[in-house]
Amino acid sequence: MKSRRALPLSLACTGVFLFLAGPSEAQAPARTPGRGGARQVVEAGVVEANLAQLMKGILFPNSNVIFFAQSDDPAKVAPAKDPSVATDPLADTYGKWQAVENSALALAEAANLLTIPGRKCSNGLPVPMNNPDWAKFVQGLRDAGMKAYKAAQSKDMDKILDAADTMTTACANCHEKYREKPTLADRCK
Repeated sequence: MKSRRALPLSLACTGVFLFLAGPSEAQAPARTPGRGGARQVVEAGVVEANLAQLMKGILFPNSNVIFFAQSDDPAKVAPAKDPSVATDPLADTYGKWQAVENSALALAEAANLLTIPGRKCSNGLPVPMNNPDWAKFVQGLRDAGMKAYKAAQSKDMDKILDAADTMTTACANCHEKYREKPTLADRCK
């Protein structure tokens, strides 16, 4: 059995950068000139996860970082033994208050994911994007994320407490309408 050698960190990071940088121009999605000569992607978003998976994978863990910061100072979180592989964002390489900022931005950006056509709820029903309240609830999430981001930038626990309350309200508005149902089959109606 051959032993595997780990890549030097600089080489591994270069590979990650190249992966994150995206496809070459020949492989890139179609683009069109936008305002001021900027280029815009014209390809529609691709849906990979259902709504419950999106919530469990992005919104729930990032909301918990905000909720943590409403009662505990992120600056006091000790870094993990190896922050580069930490599973707790508050203790990883980009931890402490930066983790709160990043989680807040992830929540604001996740609002965009809630508006990609074709997403389904876990029961197979389409996400109710055509309902007028859906757009309002999505905007509430986006606003809550940006409020939490500004609060995290200030490192002010009172502002985080207020932002966490806004986040709770944004989540509850949507959950009460679409999630808190007697059966799974009734969700997203």
